[in-house]
Amino acid sequence: MTAKIIDGKQIAADMRAELKQEVAGLKKQGIVPGLGVILVGDDPASQSYVTAKERDCEEIGIYSDDNRLPDSISRKELMALVEKMNDDPKINGILVQLPLPRGFDESEVLFAINPAKDVDGFHPVNVGRMVIGEKAFLPCTPHGVVKLLIRSGVTIEGANVVVVGRSNLVGKPLANMLVQKKPNANATVTICHTRTKDLAAHTKRADIIVAAAGRPNTVTAEMVKEGAVVIDVGVNRLEDATKKKGYRLVGDVDFEAVKEKASLITPVPGGVGPMTRTMLLYNTIESAKIAAGLEIE
Repeated sequence: MTAKIIDGKQIAADMRAELKQEVAGLKKQGIVPGLGVILVGDDPASQSYVTAKERDCEEIGIYSDDNRLPDSISRKELMALVEKMNDDPKINGILVQLPLPRGFDESEVLFAINPAKDVDGFHPVNVGRMVIGEKAFLPCTPHGVVKLLIRSGVTIEGANVVVVGRSNLVGKPLANMLVQKKPNANATVTICHTRTKDLAAHTKRADIIVAAAGRPNTVTAEMVKEGAVVIDVGVNRLEDATKKKGYRLVGDVDFEAVKEKASLITPVPGGVGPMTRTMLLYNTIESAKIAAGLEIE
């Protein structure tokens, strides 16, 4: 068996096309979704990510208020900007790009965001609502994983899912989403991590494996049963002198070997990554609809 590749780029592009139509419809009602972005410092990866988000907003018609700030900005100035966005009716979603430079308390900044504009889904209010199954802004990467599974025709209900990784950004929220008693969930979920004894004993039973450990080759072919669905969230740089940049990107899964056993598998890059940005747009539009008193999913 050779796995079918889940094309995250195409699925994300399809979703953005749908969101573009939705934004056009909202604009006819006088509603323009707005995203406020705060980038502190000159981290190249963060700059690249924010630039891509700016293009996404322009592509689908979302108003974008981008603020690129030097790392010399004071805590007081940064918190004042967050508060300004909280009070700005043109801004439906606020994104503070992480990581922040050394010296800033990331939790303090993120928790200062109005939960109604927390389109990253990091605020404790949204995390708590997610845990108890109430409507909330869901974190973009795990939400993107769920959308990939659904749009690839994977049956989640009743499936045995192993999530390898327990981060607050991916592992924990994803496990929570999949175990909920609601449509496109109802899975039996096992969370594994760096202290799990005999990881393979768990993954071999899984119908769906999500690798989000941040370590290359965490999941190998010997750890995967025939026909399993494998979602690779990891993004790791490996030195490679044959590449122009001097490195190549790989995930947490031994892709070449595992694809010969899995039924579906995501590549790195081009799998989960494009979905993360798309779900940020999705959440921003949902926030605009809520602010306008419209019904949401």
